[in-house]
Amino acid sequence: MSRPLIVLLHGVHADGANLDPLRDFLRDALPGVDVLAPDAPFATPMGFQWFSLDGVTPENRLSRLVEGRAAFDAVLAPLAAGRERLGLLGFSQGGMMALDALVTGRWPVAAVAGFSTRLASPPPFAPTAAPVLLVHGDDDSVIPAVEGVAAGQALRALGLRVDTHVLPGVDHCITTEGMRLAAAFFAANLPVVTS
Repeated sequence: MSRPLIVLLHGVHADGANLDPLRDFLRDALPGVDVLAPDAPFATPMGFQWFSLDGVTPENRLSRLVEGRAAFDAVLAPLAAGRERLGLLGFSQGGMMALDALVTGRWPVAAVAGFSTRLASPPPFAPTAAPVLLVHGDDDSVIPAVEGVAAGQALRALGLRVDTHVLPGVDHCITTEGMRLAAAFFAANLPVVTS
């Protein structure tokens, strides 16, 4: 049986290396699990993005995300090839893509975590039956914590099991506490088969 894989999806104007501390933490905490952090497909002056934010509004964000699906799938496909157990962890815009992969049922994910993110996918939904972890700081200056809470409510309404954490005093970032929550979540929901 193949080793489980967690794919880390960075935020806008960043790259996969931006998540190296999280990647290293998860590798140490979850021996037997591979952790990869690719770059998003679209370049920006400061890094990469999963879909364009030029002129983005709440009204056109949904269509922007939909337009980014093919490029997202093209990044994920070679990484996930041959993997029987796939986890996604996305931060900010990467979290929107992770939740989109879940609610559209395009990927057979075993577990999905979103940090400092929102559910930005348009219906109809046909979600994969996978558990979800949502972590948000209550001082998030980019995506308000209410967005993460609303995402959890919407995912529960779809019949998914969702664990939501709002961390006090935390801005738009992944903290050590958040990394511990992610490690425990994937340890419980992305088991390693040793036999």
